[in-house]
Amino acid sequence: MTESTAPSSAPLKLSRGTLFAAAGAVAVAQIGLSIPAVINGYINQDLHTSSTTLTWVSDAFLVPVTLLELSFGVIGDLFGRKRLLAVGAALMAVGGLLGFFTPSNGVGLLLTSQVISGIGAAALFPTSVAMLAAGTHSVRDRAHSISIWAAALTGAGFISPVLAGLLARIHHSGGQYASWRYAFLAMAILAAISCVITLLCAQDSSAPQGRSLDWPGQTTIAISLFALLYAVIQGADDGWGSGRVVSGFVLAVVFMALFVVIERRVDRPLIRLDLFSNRLFTISAIVTVIGMFAYLGTAYDTSIRLSAIQGYTPLKTSIGFFCLNVMGVVLFPVSTRLIERFRPGIVLAAGMAMIGIGDLILAAIPATNLSIGAVAVPLLVVGAGFKVAVTSITVVAVNSVPTSKAGMVSGATSMLRDGGLTLGPAIVGAIALTSAANAINAKVASTPSLKSALTGFYGSPQHVPPAERPAVQAAVAAVKSGPLGQNGVPAEVPGPGGKLIPFNPLKDVAFHALSHGYALGYLTCGIAALASAVIAATLLRGRPSQDAFVEPELADAR
Repeated sequence: MTESTAPSSAPLKLSRGTLFAAAGAVAVAQIGLSIPAVINGYINQDLHTSSTTLTWVSDAFLVPVTLLELSFGVIGDLFGRKRLLAVGAALMAVGGLLGFFTPSNGVGLLLTSQVISGIGAAALFPTSVAMLAAGTHSVRDRAHSISIWAAALTGAGFISPVLAGLLARIHHSGGQYASWRYAFLAMAILAAISCVITLLCAQDSSAPQGRSLDWPGQTTIAISLFALLYAVIQGADDGWGSGRVVSGFVLAVVFMALFVVIERRVDRPLIRLDLFSNRLFTISAIVTVIGMFAYLGTAYDTSIRLSAIQGYTPLKTSIGFFCLNVMGVVLFPVSTRLIERFRPGIVLAAGMAMIGIGDLILAAIPATNLSIGAVAVPLLVVGAGFKVAVTSITVVAVNSVPTSKAGMVSGATSMLRDGGLTLGPAIVGAIALTSAANAINAKVASTPSLKSALTGFYGSPQHVPPAERPAVQAAVAAVKSGPLGQNGVPAEVPGPGGKLIPFNPLKDVAFHALSHGYALGYLTCGIAALASAVIAATLLRGRPSQDAFVEPELADAR
């Protein structure tokens, strides 16, 4: 039975149904964010994606979360949070179903499904927190409810890679690599259950007083960020001097300038730009963006290395993400105590330093070392560093301004954090793929025998029986798509009588080029994280306020 909103004369008291609905909703959102990590290799093999398209599979979800999270918070305040929570879950269910029904040549549909799911998640993250805040009226009650919310968030991020890996073992009629779709089906089912729970059990709440949407600001920042990501991601494919890439960078700058002009003039801006006149907040913002880029860049790098380069199954890939996420569970009870005992800036610096150290170790381990044990320890270090850092980010930001601006700063920090996370896959993918493509092209140009073999491979569809031609044509198209496709097609295939015959001449070259390219990705993330650590340790000061300990839970495990 639906629980009605409490009378306006009495403060709304949080019900168990609302708490359950909010925790379930944020778990679904986190599952949607985490799912691609272990199945990128299967998606690449099954849909024959280009190297840059695989980057878009992750960022198509992250971009809406970054851009719409603050606006959805306002929409929930204006029109009711229960309805918005249900709509967000329903959108994730639709996105999951579209992902599940993606045909073998339907990468465009998969990207569409990720955008829809990302929009749904952008509604779920802030709305679930706001529903809890609306029903709790003491520090103790709010801390308890937010802790349950954060535990659901952390647990979902921990479980979802393993769940996706297990589901990928189920046979799919579409072929050996088509089973990645079951992860999206599971997300759709869980999202539908979340929607039903919200409609049946959750209380409604709203707070329309003084709230309004900043559509001009939302539109300009959306265009700016999308143009920037497009230019960064496509630069590796189209060339950094191509018209489309240069135009993307120009549009990003122009619309960012328009965003700044608009935000200075509107009464209720998306982000209060005057916050950046505060030196400590500006420093914390820089550390947040760079540090979160380093973390998700590491996660994306690990996903591509294990699944697409080394060819791990999704279940085996999930072991790497178990290592990356398990410290979030282990350190969950003690992370808040660290910032109560030590200066938040020092805690943040320590977390970023751990991420940086782990990345530098990962950069030194070549992909030719196929043991999962080789990367397990540095991934544990990175995961522990992220947990410590993300717990202190909001406290550091909130402590940089007067208490009256704490809520405003928390929202701005959330957007900056998500912006940094969104940049991770884009920048790491661009660096790694540009390096790999340049190395492969240089090797082909300097090795006449390799160039001749590649020419013969490209012409091979004309010399095979008609029944085998489509498969050979698909292999040629994959090799032409970029470094990941060149690595995904085998060097040898069974010939007449089962004897192996040479097939893809670029397999070995691409493998080593990608190994070096994604090592550069780890190195970039490591340098970024260490730079953030130095900035935080030297320039950020202060101890948490009496009530600031609740805030880090809101940022946990994202």
